[in-house]
Amino acid sequence: MRALFPCRSPFVTPPCDLLLYCRPGFEPDLAAEIEDKAAVAGWHGESRFTANSGFVRFTVAGEEPANALHRALPLASLVFARQSLVALPPLSLAREDRLTPIVEQVVASGWSFESLWQETPDTNDGKALAGLIKALSRPLESVLKKRKALRRKAGGRRLHLLWSAGDRVQLGMSFPGNRSEVPGGIRRLRFPHGAPSRSTLKLEEAWHEFVPREQWDTRLAEGMQAADLGAAPGGWTWQLVRRGMHVYAIDNGPMDRTLMATGLVEHLREDGFVWEPPYRLDWLVCDIVDKPARVEAMMERWLVRRWCREAVFNLKLPMRRRWPEVASCLERLEQALAEAGITAEIGCRHLYHDREEVTVHVRIKD
Repeated sequence: MRALFPCRSPFVTPPCDLLLYCRPGFEPDLAAEIEDKAAVAGWHGESRFTANSGFVRFTVAGEEPANALHRALPLASLVFARQSLVALPPLSLAREDRLTPIVEQVVASGWSFESLWQETPDTNDGKALAGLIKALSRPLESVLKKRKALRRKAGGRRLHLLWSAGDRVQLGMSFPGNRSEVPGGIRRLRFPHGAPSRSTLKLEEAWHEFVPREQWDTRLAEGMQAADLGAAPGGWTWQLVRRGMHVYAIDNGPMDRTLMATGLVEHLREDGFVWEPPYRLDWLVCDIVDKPARVEAMMERWLVRRWCREAVFNLKLPMRRRWPEVASCLERLEQALAEAGITAEIGCRHLYHDREEVTVHVRIKD
């Protein structure tokens, strides 16, 4: 798409773009989300992307720097973004000298950085650039240090180079507290031995995303009570049991025998949409495959009635208009909790181990 508000110079400062990474194929969803949320925050501009590229550029209208918009829309508040950067205009490079334009743009920006990350989109073409990135890393860092652009005590800022081709790169900067701390925004987890299905990684990643690691011992504690709706064969239940929780596994399907042998699981062959817990639980988790509106309504009932203190659940997405569907579900949930007088933290993210779904976390605060 053509930019309505292009930057005037290849080395313009302040930056006028946000650069956001996403799962390839979800660029339209991220673009729709960022445009909606920017407009609500009082910002205007235009998103640009190529289908299946794995990233979106949002160009801010007028002369306003993108830094303020970046602060107004923290990464944790975005659903489809894996990483969010304040970016400089893209560079087209000559293959015989890639370093000079990069260094000149960094120096002209006036910013300095404590670290440098070279990244590619999460695509096959992007992965093919690994050799080039490795070859450039040492000489690029050396030159940037000599030019005082890469140094200690630079406010924790990080310089990102997103390579979309061997002669195409866009530079961005990230700031502590408003960025992903894993390369590419991708949290790669190792499949744990003994887990009954790969879906177990969805819940593990959700905990990394929504529960600070220093709080795991109190919020994911041994002896807690939990329910897993749509549990079979037990991928999410396995994570709960691994933390020492007692679990009601609700599913008409069979559960993993080894998991059942732990003595921490009570398997109830019932419909997860109608089952009710005997008392308030610490955790509810749910990965039921159904329409997102139906799952949201079920979660709304659980939370309004305070049947659990925290919940993690997935919303399976339609093939089209995914962002409007997610936004509608979250709006209904927020409204229901507000009307019930319940104060809660609500987060929603399209995690790496998700596919055609997003993960929602809710924590009741009172």
